[in-house]
Amino acid sequence: MGLLERCEELFKSSNLYEVLGINKEASEKEIRRSYYKVSLKVHPDRAPEDPLATEKFQVLGKLYAVLSDTEQRAVYDEQGVVDEESDTLSQDRCWEDYWRLLFPKITVQDILEFENKYKGSDEERKDVIQLYVQHQGNMDVITASAMCCSQEDEPRLCGIIQAAIDSEEVQSFPAFTKESDKKKKARRKRANKERQEAEEMQKEMGLGDEDDSLVMMLQQKQKSREQNFNSFLSDLETKYSKKSGPQKGKKSKK
Repeated sequence: MGLLERCEELFKSSNLYEVLGINKEASEKEIRRSYYKVSLKVHPDRAPEDPLATEKFQVLGKLYAVLSDTEQRAVYDEQGVVDEESDTLSQDRCWEDYWRLLFPKITVQDILEFENKYKGSDEERKDVIQLYVQHQGNMDVITASAMCCSQEDEPRLCGIIQAAIDSEEVQSFPAFTKESDKKKKARRKRANKERQEAEEMQKEMGLGDEDDSLVMMLQQKQKSREQNFNSFLSDLETKYSKKSGPQKGKKSKK
């Protein structure tokens, strides 16, 4: 399977720029920055609950290798294809070593510090709104794609989106405003299942102190998820029951 097909399978888009959340005119610096952000989300140390994290991380490495190579990027921009036989996409390359070469001395603590700065920032708000428009309010995809996002963050992300809808910054998509309780509960059930599988895998593998601290953090977060989520559902239902009809707003850029 080629790079574009794997991007479609893992990130729901075969557009390399879209996977990174940037446009075709992005500068080298913007591409590098976006690669860093998105790769942190699926870094094996950051997403132990995602069984596809390692594969996603490797695909992102190849994606960045293409867009950071002047000739490869030019071919992709002009023809929409990737040269799978090029040295850039060598199957023998260790993409984690490649990442560490680009971003040296990155530890679990660095990732957690980045997460703390990112959450609640203008940058996060912009990213969430972009995902909302791109996926037309589908919270399954939004929560799966949002950076530094766990189940307990869903009420906060929905708050960001709802505020943008209320201010008419974006249009109101039925997939968001009329999402059923059944779908919300199914999403919560999947998240709980993934957490349990991750904990079992971590026990089988055995973890160092640094990794153990990360697992502990994830477990502590989980304790407050159910209560926050149920409270949010109740508040959201009350709010939506007072609204009617979609609102007009800005369209997304591709």
